[in-house]
Amino acid sequence: MARDNVLRAIKNAEIEATEALSDAKREAIAITSKARQKASEIVVEGKSISESEAQNLISETRKSAGSEAEIVSKDGHDAGEKVHNSGKKNRDKAVKLVVDYFRK
Repeated sequence: MARDNVLRAIKNAEIEATEALSDAKREAIAITSKARQKASEIVVEGKSISESEAQNLISETRKSAGSEAEIVSKDGHDAGEKVHNSGKKNRDKAVKLVVDYFRK
């Protein structure tokens, strides 16, 4: 009878070991699946953050470029007005010089 008990105990131990191994495999698969899902979420979140930061940087750069363009445009306009006004002042003198030249 003792032999039957030992064989039964061995058989039960094998069954328990098989169940423990099966449980461990299921748990390993679940852990791997969760890790992959978390890694995917991290990648998506990182991509979203980087795109948002890139858009902010582009927006700030456009705003800065627009401000600089306004300054350059205003400076150009002011310089054009100065040339125009200077030409007005000297127009009569130029006409007189040309007319005097042809009279000689």
